Amino acid sequence: QLQLVQSGGGSVQPGGSLRLSCTASGFTLDGYTVGWFRQVPGKELEDVSCISTKDYNAKYGDFVQGRFTISTDDAKTTAYLQMNSLSPEDIGEYYCAVAPSYWSCSNYRRYISRWGQGTQVTISS
Repeated sequence: QLQLVQSGGGSVQPGGSLRLSCTASGFTLDGYTVGWFRQVPGKELEDVSCISTKDYNAKYGDFVQGRFTISTDDAKTTAYLQMNSLSPEDIGEYYCAVAPSYWSCSNYRRYISRWGQGTQVTISS
């Protein structure tokens, strides 16, 4: 079965760090554009970050402000989102997703073919 399996997330104190993982099962991320999104209740799904495995260009949402880094492992089986300097404004359910790498980070969203199951990020002192 082809799926994206997420891990990581949880609860950290303000200023802390988390690393989210998104592992492809039954396929590899080679040939895909990989994105991370955030869902907060009552708000629209928000772009967090994106990377193309074709040219490794990465993009980040405005709220990230240099605190997050998206990457993939060398085998292109897992994508990561390293999140540093977390604040209560970063709370939400985080999802990874993929689209064929024909679509860049500028236009891939409507062509997403698979989603991860989501993982909760909570910031609490």
